[in-house]
Amino acid sequence: MSKPVPSIDEWLKEAKADPSAAKIGMYLTHNGVVRQTAKAKVRYGEENAQAVTGMYFAYDEAKVNAAIEETYKLDGIYYIKTWLNEGELNVGDDIMYVLIGGDIRPHVVDGLQFLVGKIKNECVIEKEQY
Repeated sequence: MSKPVPSIDEWLKEAKADPSAAKIGMYLTHNGVVRQTAKAKVRYGEENAQAVTGMYFAYDEAKVNAAIEETYKLDGIYYIKTWLNEGELNVGDDIMYVLIGGDIRPHVVDGLQFLVGKIKNECVIEKEQY
């Protein structure tokens, strides 16, 4: 069972109404989705990896919040909002949304990569189902 998915349009309206908006020249979003192709095939080239039929997903909220705080310390990052799903997910279901705003493109791109990497590598449990 998954959580209700947020509206990115609403998130952007909130972000642009935030006091930080005057410093922001770019917003980027990330939308992770459960894919049918196994991580073993995509990341490690294992051609015989079975197709994914779903995923169990969970996260540690305290670790996610710590990753967000760490990301705010990066140059030019002024706005962050995250949503992570949980539970038994199907192929095509949303895993997470991240919205990040900052002053210039290189800072925002780096900030998004940093935060999504921290979340994926340190804050979540993903168990593919076959």
